[in-house]
Amino acid sequence: MLSAEDNKRLTEVERGTPMGDLLRRYWHPVAPVAELEDRPTKQVRVLGEDLVLYKDKRGTYGLLDLHCPHRRANLAYGLVEHTGLRCSYHGWCFDEAGTCIEQPFEDTLRTDNTYRKKTGTRAYPVRAKAGLLWAYMGPEPVPCLWDWDAYYARGFKYLSIACVPCNWLQCQENSVDPVHFEWLHQNWSLSRAEQPYGPKHSRIGFDEHEFGIVYHRIVSNTDEQHDLWRTGRMCLWPNCLFVGNSFNWNVPIDDESTLRICWWLHPLRGTLPYEQSRIPYWYAPVKDSNGEWITEGGSHQDIVAMVGQGTIADRSCERLGQSDRGIVLLRRIFANDLTRVAAGGDPKGVLRDESRNHRISLPYVQAELAAPDGIVPAGRIGMVGQPKEISDELERAWHAHMDNA
Repeated sequence: MLSAEDNKRLTEVERGTPMGDLLRRYWHPVAPVAELEDRPTKQVRVLGEDLVLYKDKRGTYGLLDLHCPHRRANLAYGLVEHTGLRCSYHGWCFDEAGTCIEQPFEDTLRTDNTYRKKTGTRAYPVRAKAGLLWAYMGPEPVPCLWDWDAYYARGFKYLSIACVPCNWLQCQENSVDPVHFEWLHQNWSLSRAEQPYGPKHSRIGFDEHEFGIVYHRIVSNTDEQHDLWRTGRMCLWPNCLFVGNSFNWNVPIDDESTLRICWWLHPLRGTLPYEQSRIPYWYAPVKDSNGEWITEGGSHQDIVAMVGQGTIADRSCERLGQSDRGIVLLRRIFANDLTRVAAGGDPKGVLRDESRNHRISLPYVQAELAAPDGIVPAGRIGMVGQPKEISDELERAWHAHMDNA
C-alpha cells in the first residue's frame, strides 16, 4: 500500500506538482490528425490545462492557451488564418509559437510593435505521427518523439478514443497487471455465458526495459516456450500499453479523468502495395443508452475495473499480493523518476539521441501481427461505437489486398 501523501504525489498532474512536472517531460497524443482535417480547431484539456489545438492554412499545427490574453475569449471559436489562429472577438492573431502577430485596431494606433510583443500567449510544440497529434508541454530541450517500428506494420490502422472518469494512474497500473486477463477478460465473460472458467495463471515475471516494463506470464495451457513468456508484453512509459497490434495510451485530462487513446492495427494479407492516406477515428461511449457501463470487449472491461476503484484510487487501503509485483515495480520506478526530475535529470524512457529514433523495435507477440483469415465483424474492432464507414473501409482494404494465391 501507499501512504496518502505518496498516493497524492503519484496522481496529481497539474503544473507544479511532482507527477505533473514529470509527465510534462514526455510527448502525449492529444487528438487524431484526421479530426483536425474535419475541423481545424479543437478545445482540449491535457494535464489540467485548457488549450486549443488548431491547424492553420499552411498545414502548421499549434497548441495554445484556450483563452485569448486580450479579453479571455475562447480561441476554439477562432478564425484559422494562413499563419496562426485569430481570435473571433477582436481579431488578435497568434502563431504556433504563441507570438501575437497582429492586433488590428491596436496596430492602427501604434507606431511600433512593442505592445504586441508583450501580449503573446502560452504555446506548446505539436507534431503529427502515426495518425495522431502529439503535444510536448515540458521544458526545453524538447526530447525525441518516439518512432516505434509498429507504426509501419502492414495493415489497416484506426483509432478509438474514450473519456474515462478516473485518474490516469489506475489506468496505467492496469497495463502491468497480467493476472487480470484471466478474470476480467476471460472468466467474467465465461461466467456470464454459464461456461467453466478458463486457463489459470501459474507464473508471472517482470523485466525493466529502457522504455518501460515487460511482463511475462504462463497459464495452464502454455509453457516457457510460449511467446507470452519468452517475449512478453510491454507496459510502455509513461502511460501506454503496447501489445503488438495496438497501443493504448492513458493521457491525463486532469486529476479525475483520463483520455484513453487506442491505436489499432488490423493486419492485411497479400503482396499488393497498401497505403492509407487517412487513419480514421471515433469517440467511443463508455455507457450504454440505459446509463450502464459497457462491458463488451477488453477495453470496456478495463474501464469498468479502473473506474470501479474510485475517481482517484485510495491506495492506502490496498492489500497487495504476489500478483501485484508489476504494480509495485511501476510505482517504485515512478518514485525514482520523481527524484531524478527534481534533481534536473531525465525520467525513464526519454530519448535524446535522434540518430536512434528510427523504427525502434519493441517486444511483441508475433501472432498478434498475423493477418486473419477473414474480416473482423463490425462492432468487434477496437471499442464499441465504431462507425459503419470504418467497418466498410476495412472490408474494402481486406478484399483489395488479401492473398489471392
